[in-house]
Amino acid sequence: MLAKGSKLLMHSRKEVTETSRRRRGAALAVSALAVAAALAGLGGCSLPLDDIGAVLKTGTIRASTLQQMASLNMDRAAPILLRIYKTESTLEVWKQDRDGRYALLESYPICKFSGKLGPKISEGDRQAPEGFYEITPAQMNPLSREYLAFNIGFPNAFDRALKRTGSVVMVHGGCHSIGCYAMTDRHMDEIYALIGEAFNGGQDKVQLQAFPFRMTAENLAAHADNNPHAAFWAMLKDGSDAFLKEGKPPTVAVCGRRYVFNPATGVTDLDPSAPCPPGVGPDLVAEDAQAAKSNLITASSADPAPVQRTTLTAHRRTLRVASVQKRVRLPPKAHTRHWQRVRVAAVDGQLPRRVSTPAPPDPTSELFFRPR
Repeated sequence: MLAKGSKLLMHSRKEVTETSRRRRGAALAVSALAVAAALAGLGGCSLPLDDIGAVLKTGTIRASTLQQMASLNMDRAAPILLRIYKTESTLEVWKQDRDGRYALLESYPICKFSGKLGPKISEGDRQAPEGFYEITPAQMNPLSREYLAFNIGFPNAFDRALKRTGSVVMVHGGCHSIGCYAMTDRHMDEIYALIGEAFNGGQDKVQLQAFPFRMTAENLAAHADNNPHAAFWAMLKDGSDAFLKEGKPPTVAVCGRRYVFNPATGVTDLDPSAPCPPGVGPDLVAEDAQAAKSNLITASSADPAPVQRTTLTAHRRTLRVASVQKRVRLPPKAHTRHWQRVRVAAVDGQLPRRVSTPAPPDPTSELFFRPR
């Protein structure tokens, strides 16, 4: 009887031990899944893991693209440059022609990018970066789980000067992304091949310019109001303009926590966090929105076709029609009879003979006045 009781006790202890092991195993599995999920979020759109066992891919350039190169007087192995526009969801490939200038070779729709307009600030914010980056052969990944991929090089010297963090920020295939720029596999196949052939032709690094939108004065003005990134975008426009003016990638440096484009010959070893040397660039913090407003006003005034708009300045009691530069003095007193709706034509400047200001003033193209 005693022996039988001992056997039952031992069996019971084994069951308890096995149950404890199972519970610990389940807890470890849950912890592992949680860690993997956290790493996936921190890593952005693509974990730094290769698709082990996959066939090595190098991409393919389509016959139509080769014909386009021939028509634009470009060598197949000539250097290239990439430009990204978030609002337009477009990735452009520019290529050097035989005269040494870069021309647009092909545009590809971006399948998906996450976040909103503005730069990437920190690890895990799921924001696609904006700025000027460099791609080297070491950043190319032919074994990506997202078909093909390359690391854009975030954070660069400018990002690090502003304490921005992040890693494994890619342009890749797969058409799904968290924090990167995702293309379709078909488009990524050709983009990857174009970069690879440029490297094989002797280009040591490919410049990638990532913008929130096409960098025009109108777009800057449209997005500038109360936007903390206005000065940053104005700075990006300087780099975009330098490229379009010179027809080649600008030399990009960083000092005073800002980008400096095409610095003077002999200027080297700039400190990204220290003030810029005299004559190189102002010491401008990238998020200084107030400083951006003056840049935007200057850029807008230099446009060949100024934007027409009608404005009302109540305290001066003066109605301005900008397109005809015509000024009409308003009567000093307002009567209280019926309101009359008057359409102000900004094209020809036709106005009623007598008008008085409404309250409150409404700076639009349709204003309301009371007749005497």
